[in-house]
Amino acid sequence: MAKTLKKAADKTLIKRLYFYIQPFVGYIALAIALSLAVAYLGTVRPKLTQIAVDDYIAFDNFEGLYTVILLLFGALFGEFILLMVNTYLTRWFGQNALYSLRSAVFEKIQSLHVQYFDRSPIGRLITRTTSDVEALSELLSDGVVAIIGDLFRIFFILYFMFSMNWELSLVTIAILPVLFYATFWFKERVRVSFLKVRDQISHLNSFVQEHINGMKVVQLFNREQYQHEKFQKINQKHKEAHVETIFYFSIFWPLVEVFASFAMALIVWYGGGRALMGGVSFGVLLAFIQYARQFFQPIRGLSEKFNTLQSALASSERIFEVLDTEHQINTPDNPSVLKNPKGHISFKNVWFRYNDEGNWILQDICFEVLPGEHLAIVGATGAGKTTIINLILRFYEIQKGSICIDGIDIRELELSELRTLFGLVLQDHSLFTGTVYENISLGNPEISMAKVKKAAEDVEASRFIKKLPGEYEYVLQKQGSALSMGQKQLICFVRALVYNPLIMVLDEATSSVDSETEALVNIASKKAMKGRTTIAIAHRLSTIQDAHTILVMHKGQIREVGNHHELLEQENGIYRKLYELQYKDQSVQV
Repeated sequence: MAKTLKKAADKTLIKRLYFYIQPFVGYIALAIALSLAVAYLGTVRPKLTQIAVDDYIAFDNFEGLYTVILLLFGALFGEFILLMVNTYLTRWFGQNALYSLRSAVFEKIQSLHVQYFDRSPIGRLITRTTSDVEALSELLSDGVVAIIGDLFRIFFILYFMFSMNWELSLVTIAILPVLFYATFWFKERVRVSFLKVRDQISHLNSFVQEHINGMKVVQLFNREQYQHEKFQKINQKHKEAHVETIFYFSIFWPLVEVFASFAMALIVWYGGGRALMGGVSFGVLLAFIQYARQFFQPIRGLSEKFNTLQSALASSERIFEVLDTEHQINTPDNPSVLKNPKGHISFKNVWFRYNDEGNWILQDICFEVLPGEHLAIVGATGAGKTTIINLILRFYEIQKGSICIDGIDIRELELSELRTLFGLVLQDHSLFTGTVYENISLGNPEISMAKVKKAAEDVEASRFIKKLPGEYEYVLQKQGSALSMGQKQLICFVRALVYNPLIMVLDEATSSVDSETEALVNIASKKAMKGRTTIAIAHRLSTIQDAHTILVMHKGQIREVGNHHELLEQENGIYRKLYELQYKDQSVQV
């Protein structure tokens, strides 16, 4: 039963892989035709040898022998030309198929919900996009065509052998049942080994990616030796998985060579005896020896392609696992449209938790932000502040209640339309390799250099950008490692503003900047936020004192609501305690 299910799964995977080479089916047909011609030219040479020996050399007919020699050279040259064209053609459409598959995987990864990345190591996703796709290279490039070519070659060899002497042909192929049994034995074991190898490559990539990103922490706490030991264990498992495949290959390939040599010995023993008795001509015996050598080459080639197929199927299982991941955040079939969006946000009895069995992160949250108002959210770490931001942008789906913009539930809006309403600045800087301009515009052709410069001037970011070599054409590397934390944050701030969002969302936007830069950002942001609905999460209470409304959260609940002065009037309030902690050397101004 398990084998039947596995075969069915393999057929499904092959059909799905065929989708990516289907656009090149005409070129594949041409490649198969060329393979047929190559197979024929390769197998006709021993037959020509037999004709040369039996029909011309045996009778001292040198004129006819020259004709056969010319035919042999013609077959060799034709095989060379056709093989060269066929190799280029198969590699060409194979790489195009890989291009499409790799693009599909990356596009899928970009469309997945944020919660998927919470539980999927980044290194594993990198493996799916790179080495797992690359493992399909040989199969999609020339695997299928080569398999058909090898089958043609076997057919032509058997045709010529049986046309010359059927008894000697049966002796030659007598070893095949044992070889087929060995191949099936090899198949069952090597498939499992390839799956283990792909798993270990994923673990290895995940570990390396995480620890390179966290190298400063590793070195700061002198944990190099400890992490090296952990890496050695993962590396050991990776090596053992590869060694297991090597073990099976070390048995199978010599076994094929032994079978080929044994078949050759049978031909010499039986054919030589028949030749001595006059039952077989010397030319036929010589041709059979050549055919015996050729016969096991395509069989060996089929075995190699079979191994390639096993490796490819192991990788494709993981690739299609990503492609088949269901979207937990979906756009409705008939989405509502915000004809004249104003930026009115309301939370109505919202409950949320990250998984069905976990604790509630938000409990019965209700609040409202009118168009153009500034809402601030404060509270201790883990109170649920950032979760509110993630829910407004539909990075996660709520379990109870509703979140509305201008009276329309955000679940009824198209995702792309919803997110174009927002400008987002996070405390984590997301910069990419590329110029300052490219990092701000994100490749949007509608964002001109003039718009970028205007937005940079509004938040005072132009001061440091103009000092960079090349200014806005300065190329950032490795998350903008050459810039200060404050400069990175300012670039992210410009990126949010240049899209002219209706709603501005700031999640600890000034947490990584110094006091001088914070002051510049605060002044510029007030100008930029004028007329926009704004939601700001902040630890520094100095940045939110002008907010129309402040929500004070504690353990997933809204505990206090009011403006800065109203909250300070509550003597035992949470907000007042937070304020006193930050300004303990100053008297509270109510």
